[in-house]
Order: sequence, then C-alpha cells, then structure tokens
Amino acid sequence: MNFIRSTGRLSLDFTSTLGRCIIFILNTLLAMCSGKLQLRHFMQQMVSIGYYSLPVIGLTAAFTGAVLALQSYTGFSRFNAESAIASVVVLSITRELGPVLGGLMLAGRVGAAIAAEIATMRVTEQIDALYTLNTNPFKYLVVPRVLAGTIALPCLVLVADIIGVLGGYLVGVYKLGFSSEVYLRNTLQFLEMDDVLSGLIKAGAFGFIVTIIGCYCGYYSQKGAKGVGTATTQAVVTASILILLSNYIITGILFVQR
Repeated sequence: MNFIRSTGRLSLDFTSTLGRCIIFILNTLLAMCSGKLQLRHFMQQMVSIGYYSLPVIGLTAAFTGAVLALQSYTGFSRFNAESAIASVVVLSITRELGPVLGGLMLAGRVGAAIAAEIATMRVTEQIDALYTLNTNPFKYLVVPRVLAGTIALPCLVLVADIIGVLGGYLVGVYKLGFSSEVYLRNTLQFLEMDDVLSGLIKAGAFGFIVTIIGCYCGYYSQKGAKGVGTATTQAVVTASILILLSNYIITGILFVQR
C-alpha cells in the first residue's frame, strides 16, 4: 500500500512539474514574441553569459583536444592508423565534445548563477514587486537571459572548436611528431560544414535548455536560504541531464539519415 501511495505521489509530482515547466516555456515564448526586447538587460546577459564563460570553455576545449589526440594515438598506433588521428579529433570536437562540454560548462557556471539570482529575487519578493509595478517578469528577467544563452553558446562553441582542434594539432605536431602539413591536410579533408553546423544547432538548443531551466528553478524556488541552494542544485543537475538526453535525440535526427 505504501508503494502504491509513493508511486502515485511521484507520478502526480512529475506531471505537475512537467505541466508547470511547459506553461513557463510558453509564457517565455509569448513574452519573447510580444513587445520590445529589454536591450540593455539583453546586452548585459550577453556579456555575462558569453564573454565571461569564454575562459572556462576555451580551457576545456584545449585540453579535450590535446587528450583526444594522445588517446587516439595510443589506440591507432596498434593498427598503424596514426594518420586518422586528425580526423578523429576534428570530428569528435565539432560534432559532439565541443557542444556537449560547452553546454555542461555553461550549466555549471551560468545555470547556477541564473537560478541563484532569480531565486534570491523570489525570496526577497522582488518578483512580486514587479507584478505590483505592472511589469512582466518574463519579459524583464527571463527573455533576456534565454535569448542571450541561446545566441551566446553557439558563438562560444565555434571558438571552442577552433581551440580544441588547435590543442590536438599542437600535441600531434610537437609531441607525437606528425608533419604539420599532413596533419592540417587530414583535418581539412574530413571536416565538412555540416559537422560544424550540427554542433552549432546543438549548442543553440543547449543554451536554451540551460537558461530556461535556470530561470524556471529560480522562479519557482522555495522560501529561505535553503530554497535558493536547492534551486541552484536543481538547475545544474536538471540542465546537465537534459543536455545529454537532447544530445542523443538531436544526433539521431541529424546523423541517422546521412
């Protein structure tokens, strides 16, 4: 009996949360399509999300490319297929590792910050004050952050792709002894524009997920300092899981038919 009761409670909680999240997204899209964009807040969020996330995403991409080159060499050298290292590095980074790791880094840095900021506003009743002043919180708080995240992450991933490939190039040429000309030729030979575009599409989706989940968790946070901490944790964990799930779905859509 307790099992049935617990299962029913979990089902109701999940359904309620899912419905509330869908309504939150619809309200965000409605606010996005109606009225003027808060340009000043949007530019502030572009700087906060894009510019200040560049160091951590750039470092992640550089070391990912370097480690990928080393690990590929360890495996391919057994089959005398070292020439494939450049193609593995560039395709892995542009298709998968660039957008996925960039999204996860953004979830840890930006998603947590957005959730904590909006949750603090909820706890201190600043969001209620916006309603009192006849100001739409979605248009004032949510839309600038969601738009900035959706636009900024593809730009960050594009830079991360370049840095990651460069990291693999430096390891391949200066540590593993490959010819610079041969490595670059193999890189360009296997790289296609569709690979870059697929990574940017993923990055846009991941940027939307991180920011909308951060805003949602902060907006519906509980009272008190514990509520702010819980909202921050929920934002990072939920966004990370959804990034991995949506990555599988988008990959299936983009690459299965190719």
